[in-house]
This record gives sequence, structure tokens and C-alpha cells, in this order.
Amino acid sequence: MTISLPLGFHSHVTNIGIKDSSADFTLVRAEGQCAAAGVFTQSRFAGPSVVVSRRHVANLRAHAVVVISKNANVANGSVGMDDAMEVVEGVANALGCATEDVLIASTGVIGRRYPMDRVRAGLMNLPNNPHDVDALAVARGIMTTDTVPKVAEANAGSARVVGVAKGVGMIEPNMATLITLMFTDAAVDGADLDRMFRRVIDKTFNCVSIDTDTSTSDTAIVMASGAAGPVDLEALESAMYEVALSLTKQVARDGEGAEKLIEVCVDQARDEHQAKTIAKSIVNSPLVKTAIHGADPNWGRVAMAIGKCHEFTDVSEDRVIIRFGTQEVFPTPLGDSDLRALSDYMKGEDVRIHVSLGTGTTSATVWGCDLSDGYVRINADYTT
Repeated sequence: MTISLPLGFHSHVTNIGIKDSSADFTLVRAEGQCAAAGVFTQSRFAGPSVVVSRRHVANLRAHAVVVISKNANVANGSVGMDDAMEVVEGVANALGCATEDVLIASTGVIGRRYPMDRVRAGLMNLPNNPHDVDALAVARGIMTTDTVPKVAEANAGSARVVGVAKGVGMIEPNMATLITLMFTDAAVDGADLDRMFRRVIDKTFNCVSIDTDTSTSDTAIVMASGAAGPVDLEALESAMYEVALSLTKQVARDGEGAEKLIEVCVDQARDEHQAKTIAKSIVNSPLVKTAIHGADPNWGRVAMAIGKCHEFTDVSEDRVIIRFGTQEVFPTPLGDSDLRALSDYMKGEDVRIHVSLGTGTTSATVWGCDLSDGYVRINADYTT
């Protein structure tokens, strides 16, 4: 698969020795300052990369974004902030742009400083005019425990939208995601780009959950070079949504130890908050996740996940319908042959749970993955 970055963007992906010999330093630059937007974690332990990028993108402009993988540089006090600033200053010096025009993201182990001697050596060797355009290389460069790179593209009139993402664990974003970068060559005002991006993120990455844990480093950034000229804004937002939705599903499918993608749709809800809260309760339940992992059509676990959302007093079992795939499992009772057929369905790579609440007309869809012993092993041994 070959996917190039949109017009006006170039990249440099390399290894500077953060942890091992794999790519760990990724830089994407525009040919000049361009429209940009970002959304970031709401964690109270937000890392310096989040603090710096949130400040730098506040004017809705940027020139470049740099990602250091395999080290989150979180909870290191003032020296962690100094290290992050040294990285963006080094990138700015290499590219000949203002420090404030460089955004940064970091991902990996919390509580460890960057190996600054290696980082400084890497900064000294940065090209002042990166020329690569391989989006797949960018996706590989930001990976940590991901098993596959995550990349997607879509067209918006004469313009293209290309996105990459990383993340397989510590994922229930409360703003954006893990790390995702999106690039377009459409000419668009920064304020318009920001509004579209936030709407897209809320319907995609904010609807994914691997393990209910919100990272300290969640970062989502979009940059628009303008090289392809103006396009219809609705078409651009649609293309951004298409890219983000693809990446969201790729993240869910690649969850740590995951073998199955879970999609939960809750409809006939009172409002979006109710629909999304109950959908997340289902997809986040360890009991639902393990049942799906074992292809056990135990719909009682879904009923449990709905019922524990006790704040919604208008939800009543008299109106609720639960389906696995298209098969209704509650309130219509299933015979043994139905249960066997349902178990066969749940052995597939994609399992859909569909719940109708009967409290209104609003719906929400979220994505997650099953819970396997692989998840336990990966996270039991993460730093050792």
C-alpha cells in the first residue's frame, strides 16, 4: 500500500535511540505556516507535549508537528517541560521557522525523561528540508505497541485528506485520541478547520474505548496546507469524517491483545448523552468483552451494563430491545438452535450489539474490542 501525504507536506522519519532500533522520531512539515487545529487530553496529568501544543496551536496556525514515540515524557516536572521545549526549538532551528509554529506529541512510558543526549544528536542531524511524502512511514514512526500502522485517506473535490493514528491501550479518549495526525491540502480558514475537526473527533475518536483509561498524552492535530485550493466545506468535513472513522475502527481492531472488533449501537434514546453513555457502558464492560472473546451469547451481561446506568430513570426493561447482530435476544427468548447460531456469529472478527431504549429518537455508535489474556500479558510486562 502506498499513500502519499497531501500536497504541501513532507516528512522525516528516523530512529534516534529512544528505546530500541525502530523508528521513534517523526516530523511532518508544511511548506510554510498553515491553518491548523488540535484537541487534547483532559487528564490532570497532561504531559508537556500536550501543554506546549495546546499553547502553540491556539492561534490556529502551525508549520510542523514532531512526534516522539516510546517515551511519553509525562510526570517529570519542570525538566520534562524543558526537554519538550528543547525538542520544538531544535526542530524550529532546523526548519528555519518560529518555535511557536512547531507542535509536539509524545507517546510511551510515563515517568521517564527523554534520553536527551540521543535526542540532541538526532536534532543536530535533522534535514532542513525534509522531502519524503510516505504517509505509511509516518504511521509506522508513531507506533508503540501497535501491531500494524494505521493510515487512511479520502478525497474532497480537488483536495485530499490523509490521516494516521497510533494507539492500542490506555484508550478511552476524553477529547480526541491516543495520537492522530490529519493532513489536507485544502485551503481552509483556521476557525472553520477547528470547528469541523472538533465535530469529527466527537463522532469518531471520542467514541472508541479499549480499556476505559484516558491517556495523559492524547493528541489530535489537523493541518491544512492550502496547496490544492479551496473546496466545499461540507465535502471537506465529510472526507475528514471518513478518514477519522476508518482510523477509529483500526484503533479498536488493534486493541492490545484484541481478536475482535465490537460495535455497539444504542438508538431510540432520549438524547445523545444517554445513548453514548449506555453504549460506552456496554463496550467497556469486562464481562461483555470476555463473553464476546469466548463467543458466548450471554445477553444478560449487556442487560447488566444497561441497568447499571442508574441515573437514567426513564430507561425501563419493558421498552428495551437487545440484539446481537440482527438477532433479537431480549425480550424474545431464544431456543438452543438460535443460541448455537448466535455463538457462530460471535466467532467472527466483527460483533455488533444493537440496543433500542425506547426513550426517544437519538442514537450513538461506539467501538471497542474484546478482552483477552493477551491484554493482561502485554500490560503486566509493559515496563519490564
